[in-house]
Amino acid sequence: MFHLAALGLILWILLLLWRTNSKTATMPVKRKESPSGCGPLAAEDDVASAQPPHPGEHTRSTAATPPTHVEDNSPQASGASAGLDVKPGALQASSEITAEEPALRVNTRKPSNSRAPMLSAKLGARERLKFILGASEDNSSDEELLVAKPPSGAPQPAPSGPTEAGSSGMKPSMSGLHLVKKGHNHRKMDIQRDFAVASPAEFVTRFGGSRVVDKVLIANNGIAAVKCMRSIRRWSYEMFRNERTIRFVVMVTPEDLKANAEYIKMADHYVPVPGGANNNNYANVELIVDIAKRIPVQAVWAGWGHASENPKLPELLDKAGILFLGPPSKAMWALGDKVASSIVAQSADIPTLPWSGSGLTVDWEEDDQFQGNAISVPPEVYVKGCVLDVDDGLVWAEKIGYPVVIKASEGGGGKGIRTVENYEDFPSLYRQVQTEVPGSPIFIMQLAQHARHLEVQILADEYGHAISLFGRDCSIQRRHQKIIEEAPATIASSSTFEQMEQYAVRLAKMVGYVSAGTVEYLYSEDGGFHFLELNPRLQVEHPCTEMIGDVNLPAAQLQIAMGIPLHRIKDIRLLYGENPWGDTLINFETPECTPSPRGHVIAARITSENPDEGFKPSSGTVQELNFRSSKNVWGYFSVGATGGLHEFADSQFGHCFSWGENREEAISNMVVAMKELSIRGDFRTTVEYLIKLLETESFRNNDIDTSWLDHLIAEKVQAERPDTMLGIVCGALHVADASFQKSMSDYLHSLERGQVLPAASLVNSVNVDLIYEGVKFCLKVARQSPTTFVIMMNNSNIEIDVHKLSDGGLLLSYDGSSHITYMKEEVDSYRVTVSNKTCMFEKETDPTMLRSPTAGKLLHYAVDDGGHVLSGEIYAEMEVMKMVMALTVQQSGRVHFVKRPGAVLTPGCVVARVDLDDPSSIHLVELNTAVLPPQQPLPTVGEKLHQVFHCVLENLVKVMAGYCLEEPFFSSKLKQWVFTLMKTLRDPSLPLLELQDIITSLASRIPASVEKDIRKVMAQYASNITSVLCQFPSQKIANILDSHAATLQRKSDREVFFMNTQSIVQLVQRYRSGIRGYMKSVVLDLLKKYLRVEIQFQQAHYDKCVINLREQHKPDMSPVLEYIFSHAQVSKKNILVIMLIDQLCGKDSMLADELMDILNELTQLGKMEHSKVALRARQVLIASHLPSYELRHNQVESIFLSAIDMYGHQFCPENLKKLILSETSIFDVLPNFFYHSNQVVCMAALERLHCL
Repeated sequence: MFHLAALGLILWILLLLWRTNSKTATMPVKRKESPSGCGPLAAEDDVASAQPPHPGEHTRSTAATPPTHVEDNSPQASGASAGLDVKPGALQASSEITAEEPALRVNTRKPSNSRAPMLSAKLGARERLKFILGASEDNSSDEELLVAKPPSGAPQPAPSGPTEAGSSGMKPSMSGLHLVKKGHNHRKMDIQRDFAVASPAEFVTRFGGSRVVDKVLIANNGIAAVKCMRSIRRWSYEMFRNERTIRFVVMVTPEDLKANAEYIKMADHYVPVPGGANNNNYANVELIVDIAKRIPVQAVWAGWGHASENPKLPELLDKAGILFLGPPSKAMWALGDKVASSIVAQSADIPTLPWSGSGLTVDWEEDDQFQGNAISVPPEVYVKGCVLDVDDGLVWAEKIGYPVVIKASEGGGGKGIRTVENYEDFPSLYRQVQTEVPGSPIFIMQLAQHARHLEVQILADEYGHAISLFGRDCSIQRRHQKIIEEAPATIASSSTFEQMEQYAVRLAKMVGYVSAGTVEYLYSEDGGFHFLELNPRLQVEHPCTEMIGDVNLPAAQLQIAMGIPLHRIKDIRLLYGENPWGDTLINFETPECTPSPRGHVIAARITSENPDEGFKPSSGTVQELNFRSSKNVWGYFSVGATGGLHEFADSQFGHCFSWGENREEAISNMVVAMKELSIRGDFRTTVEYLIKLLETESFRNNDIDTSWLDHLIAEKVQAERPDTMLGIVCGALHVADASFQKSMSDYLHSLERGQVLPAASLVNSVNVDLIYEGVKFCLKVARQSPTTFVIMMNNSNIEIDVHKLSDGGLLLSYDGSSHITYMKEEVDSYRVTVSNKTCMFEKETDPTMLRSPTAGKLLHYAVDDGGHVLSGEIYAEMEVMKMVMALTVQQSGRVHFVKRPGAVLTPGCVVARVDLDDPSSIHLVELNTAVLPPQQPLPTVGEKLHQVFHCVLENLVKVMAGYCLEEPFFSSKLKQWVFTLMKTLRDPSLPLLELQDIITSLASRIPASVEKDIRKVMAQYASNITSVLCQFPSQKIANILDSHAATLQRKSDREVFFMNTQSIVQLVQRYRSGIRGYMKSVVLDLLKKYLRVEIQFQQAHYDKCVINLREQHKPDMSPVLEYIFSHAQVSKKNILVIMLIDQLCGKDSMLADELMDILNELTQLGKMEHSKVALRARQVLIASHLPSYELRHNQVESIFLSAIDMYGHQFCPENLKKLILSETSIFDVLPNFFYHSNQVVCMAALERLHCL
């Protein structure tokens, strides 16, 4: 026992000594780099302290996993097979593994001989488990996991056992994707914390912070505010198990409220602020500080844009005792200001491009950094780097050499920067820079041609630690504004980019930088690079870094503001392969485990800009926003459906990200996602253009630079468009449908107000003129039914099946395919989208009127009132969504002002007029002469007899409802329909086919015996169908149903049976009088529909009739509208009624007697517009009471012959009186006697006609 006690005492003393050494050490013990990548240490502190990581060990998330069983039968999956002694006590503090959780994957490789010796041989060669936390934030549950990918460039372990699968999965998250590396050597793992954090105060105490933050003011709007809240709430839930532990206050303008901005819904509290330009709200430093003190909050997050780079904001907040989630004011001024940062870069011997401050430096030594002395740029040195005015700028431009760039030191995001190619353009472009960033110092720099825009993400704490978090490539730009970003930057060599990172970290330390920032470089083809600027804030594209580095940057900003050192931030510890909850120091300059990015990310900015018009920004509402995220793609947006963008908002309202194992995979994922992204609103977006860019060979080959996109724009490279004729058809349908709906709506509203408009104002056919690429297409569109449109062009026509969607779109069938199309009418054009492809149709406009293309503010005119401008020249400038946009004239002439500078412009308003120099020079469009191509219709209607019958009958019903085509198409179609209707009605197989359809649909709902009996009767009828005497067995079928119903004892069973067989009963009733009876009933129904409408317009004048209808149907005016719409086509309906009467009664006089009642009603129609129908009905009624034609012909001939003498030369007038006084109708008989063989009879017939 004594020996055991002594041994225990020795072990305890050794452990105590080791712990003392580990806590006092300034640097961790140098370890051999893991060939399979870096990972954090074990979560259990004692075990972690004693045992360094082992090569090939794997990573695991701290988040709890859902109940998922992961199996691995390979030898490495078993700790026992390798003789590994892992005691339950050693794992209890770090995780609890149950049968419902994935088993821990323990590496079985032996420790390297170069490792430090273990504390005790009795502890054994236990391998330490290495863990890695999940993605910085995630939309999915907190129980999802992340497993690390080995760093690129590190030697890969030789495979043992089955080959690694190499597949990777992704889960969408708020700030990035939750990366999951799957394969033989990787396993989802979990680690439970051995502590809980209930509040920010407890968090600060545990993690070595100094300030508590639980309420943050977001001094921003749009996607910046959305991203901040989503990221920090994700971190808050992970840390406190409550996503609302950190509360957010947002500023809200009237415009944001009206636009239904998404960030307002997400906030915990809002504060109304003045609207208008951002200097009234989000860029107003005094207002922000006042709100922060008034609420109060402990911290302010400014995001990007607005006041995010204004040093005055952190300065005033600091005086008020409020934290700023960003750098201190001195560091922001030194590096955030573009002039000052360039001087600092030159002082640090970082290469810069020639600029107006070339050679300016500030004295600074390396010792200053260790003494805590941050570098600062004296005002007198700063001023030397700026240009004072246009003349000074011209001097520097000549000295540097064109092309040059005019930049505002306080600009950013594409604002306050212009490229100047020559001396003449300099003054106007200089003025635009001044306008976009008022009051900002301006400097001139050389334009780097054929360069790449690379940037380094930095993160620094207040204790002098600064790190780089990989890089990004943002070379795809237009107007110096990024549109596509990717990470990591692969174009530069690893050594070159490492030097860029070192320079970035040096700059941060020189100025005492704190929080997140970005150092931007221009990388040239020869491998050299030059410092461009440092952005003292988060970049819009920061999620790219989050996705490849698993660092939640907004959450890191918050923790740094709380005073948490970098080495205590969980994501940073994981990145450097350390235990996420440990407190050991990390040597960031020479780390034991060098971080490496995981995979590749492509990011695309979604903006409300029109690529076809030079990326002109615009505002408006959003009707639909449907983004389909996948395991590798996610995105976030500042607006949703029913939301919108106002004229003071930023044009970017969304950002999409795709992850892949490599660049090619990331591009493919993004293309698929972009093609599935559906955005529909008042404005154009860049989605289609982004797809075009992503699919270009140059981009896929990474053969691009910062001017690449501008060259494509100059060459007028456009996104893929729909087929021309398909676009024309869709455009015509949209314009026509809008006209139809407007006429119906206007008429309905007039009825509701008690007004009576002419029936002709309810149009059913419209002329549509569309101008597409200089060609004018003249079409006519008419409705054959509410869902069938007929398009006519150059004596050709096609039928289109069209269905109106609830969101305003049209679903149509054209040339064998279905399409969904939308249209937005703009000031001078129609924007038609077909299957996510857009085409623009121009309207015929007056070239003498200069209109505003979008909403904004008129800044100033570039010419005097009455001044002369040439075609293509700028006549004015307006501010649109914080950008200056030039307005140009299309024709030369003299401009006369309509609006004054400073006026608020609405889309389409007249800004000025122009007196053309040469009105004859106006470009005339070419008239299209082509016909509509024949289409391959979809078989929406079957070709069986009963299907054809129902289709034709439906068409005739729609004619009675007022859906009539224009002539000559109407008459030809009507004749065909009526002929087909009567032909199918007379076919004895019609009821049989209808019954077969019904029986098929009821097969599982009626008893088998009933079905069998009915089918037997049907078979008997089919076998005798050609017989003249064969009648449809309606009664037999009815008897079968009644017989079965009689066997059912319960009333409920009988009711169910009759309900199921209701359709059979209805068919039996229709044919109870045979085919002839059904034919009569069909025609009778059509005539009743005619009478039901027209009888309403018999009592008085049209206006009085409409008023009477209105009184009858108050308050619902829809039936009145239907009556009037049908009555408006009365002349064409008359043609159908007469055809039906002739078809039915002309061949079967007996049917006239059966239809006598409705024919009598038709004869009572007394208006002139119904005269033809009334006359035809009267004729049929008269003819139905007359003897047959042969009998009347013989009678007339007998009278004529008896009226002439025996020699045939004279006739007796007395006998002719018999014919005159006869009650028999002879009008249809008499003309035959005009050509009688007996000339005396001919003369008698003519005399008879004369007497009549």
